[in-house]
Amino acid sequence: MKQIIQNYRTGELELADVPVPVCSSNNILVKNEASLISIGTERSIIDLAKKSLLGKAKARPDLVKRFIDKAKKEGLIKTFQEALGRLDNPVPLGYSSAGVVVEVGKNVNKFSPGDRVACIGAGYASHSEYINVPENLCCLISESVSFEEASFGMIGIIALHGVRCAKITFGETVAVIGLGLIGLLTVQILKSYGSRVIGFDIEPGKIELAKSIGIDYAFTDIEEFKNTANKFTNGFGVDAVLITAATKSDEPVNIAVEISRYGGKVVIVGVADIHPDRNEMWHKEVEIIVSKAAGPGSLDPLYENKGIDYPIGYIRWTENRNLEEFIRLVSVGKIKLNSFITHKFNIKEAENVYKNILENKGGPYIGVILNYPNEVLPDERRKDRLKSLNANVNAVKQGSVVIGVIGAGLFGKALLLPTLSKIKDVKFHTLSTSSSANAYHTGKKYGFENCATDYTEVLNNREINSVVILTPHSLHAKMVMESLRQNKHVFVEKPLSVNEVELKEIADLISSEFIDGNAPYAMVGYNRRFSPHSVWSLDFLKNRKDPVIMNYRINAGFVPKEHWVHSEEEGGSRVVGEICHFVDMFQFLTGSEPCKIYAERVSGNNSSIVNSDNATIMIKFKDGSVGNIIYTGSGDKAFSREYIEIFCEGKTITLKDFKETDLFFNGKRKVFKTINQDMGYKNELEHFVKFVKGDEVKKITFNEIYYSTLAVFKINESLETGKPILL
Repeated sequence: MKQIIQNYRTGELELADVPVPVCSSNNILVKNEASLISIGTERSIIDLAKKSLLGKAKARPDLVKRFIDKAKKEGLIKTFQEALGRLDNPVPLGYSSAGVVVEVGKNVNKFSPGDRVACIGAGYASHSEYINVPENLCCLISESVSFEEASFGMIGIIALHGVRCAKITFGETVAVIGLGLIGLLTVQILKSYGSRVIGFDIEPGKIELAKSIGIDYAFTDIEEFKNTANKFTNGFGVDAVLITAATKSDEPVNIAVEISRYGGKVVIVGVADIHPDRNEMWHKEVEIIVSKAAGPGSLDPLYENKGIDYPIGYIRWTENRNLEEFIRLVSVGKIKLNSFITHKFNIKEAENVYKNILENKGGPYIGVILNYPNEVLPDERRKDRLKSLNANVNAVKQGSVVIGVIGAGLFGKALLLPTLSKIKDVKFHTLSTSSSANAYHTGKKYGFENCATDYTEVLNNREINSVVILTPHSLHAKMVMESLRQNKHVFVEKPLSVNEVELKEIADLISSEFIDGNAPYAMVGYNRRFSPHSVWSLDFLKNRKDPVIMNYRINAGFVPKEHWVHSEEEGGSRVVGEICHFVDMFQFLTGSEPCKIYAERVSGNNSSIVNSDNATIMIKFKDGSVGNIIYTGSGDKAFSREYIEIFCEGKTITLKDFKETDLFFNGKRKVFKTINQDMGYKNELEHFVKFVKGDEVKKITFNEIYYSTLAVFKINESLETGKPILL
């Protein structure tokens, strides 16, 4: 299918042939009929992407500070490579469309195949032939509303929520500064609800358009605008001002305060500098409000992604209910959109359309519609979830280890895939991700033969002998078992599973379905044990007779409790997702299994401090060794992240962020350093490849993986009960 994507790093815009997305459980799959180009928003995204690295840095100084702090801890080269990986990200353009439902997820009851729907949301309602959209970001449209009209949904509800923020009552007078598409829709909404409206814009053509839809007064001269606002309200000033312009100047806000009445409201729907004259605001007690997108629910992952609605008794107008109201206003003729549609194009013309818009050719542009001719039956197109890439066979890396990769999030793209691509004898066969754009862009970049949105394309392909799983935590166990049943070796990022039931299922599968232990290799990404710092440390412990005493301090950084990592279903908690690393490190250093665990967490408000993210954990091992873990999310991220102390037989070893390791013995100090932080990512992947080739024996056994995973579930149990737990 065709989709418009942009590379955020290079700024390159492309109409790509990508695989059709899979309909997920909380979503609907929609065949787009029309989508609206948001001139202002999309131009700003494109302009930022086209900036140089220095230009991007100037635009986002907050991210530059984070880069510097991270580089101090982890090394400049490693941090720079990760930053480039994050920038090299495909951005699907568009956030407002309409079409026909062709498939519904198992948790969706509101829609059925064949329904006509309006769709909204960045990353969902994009300029693409097929889109996978959450239930709360869609609404039904009647036959009286065309697909082209319904494609204005997102722009319409941004305008509608701005009006709601002003809390306008019947008969009040409102000024609108900026009569672009959002401003014009704002005017129509205000008139539909009985307000008197005065408008301002610098372009005469927009003034004429505003007059044609019923605005009371509209001006290009600022003094006329201010004088009329004063006369029209008998000198009191307007009840509210909605700023729908986009500018770096503070002039719109200052004008808005000047023409407001005492106790009036200024709502910023667009973009403007907010540094008003304090004395004027003090004199009038004017309230300034910044409108957030489309209303309550916007950017809330529980509302948008999981379909959890806000009760109507508490929040009357959510993002979805605003969409329904906007479509209702269109259906009854209160909002007329045809006069705003200045251009219509076939999706195949998209690259040239954007070029002309950016070069200001062929305008003026207000409402630009992309149409999607139904050239092939939807059922046939939905099967098109595998796309061939890199037609030049010589461009595809060859090797005896034929890999399929499932998932390519920020971690995978920033660290693992770049590292894996440099290892010899690896052939990249198929990359599967849930995002069509991500699958296409990342697959093409790293030389995969194919890209897919259905991960079973990887599992069912007989050429692939090894699978790398980089998906969200909740999918790990399921995909590991499916891969093993297809007799494929598996490298999965931690954790192996998010609960004990899944762990037992994997263990039972390996012990019962594979004869004489001849199971494919199931390796978890416990990279720290493969770091040269860890190997160097172990060398001084290999002939020990006494138990080891270990301290491991992790300054993990704060993550809000609403983040997905804390979700029991999705992330399994930071204990499960991260502390498994440190348990495995202890196992590596001792060569022994944990047998007893006791853990305590802080007692806080679980908001400004997430209790389970601040814990002390004691682990006893079968050989008598003891390890203590201090894991905290309350420290400063600029401080060292990980520090390990090891005490045994007169030796003391310290590992500092995997950049420097010190051995103290017989009053002497021996130091091992690496230029950059080396946490073992390259070494672990090389080992996986060499094992699959038959060049190395396992350096981490399933028994070790089993106990490190079981241990974190027992840590959670100890945190909940306050008691020591035996494994």
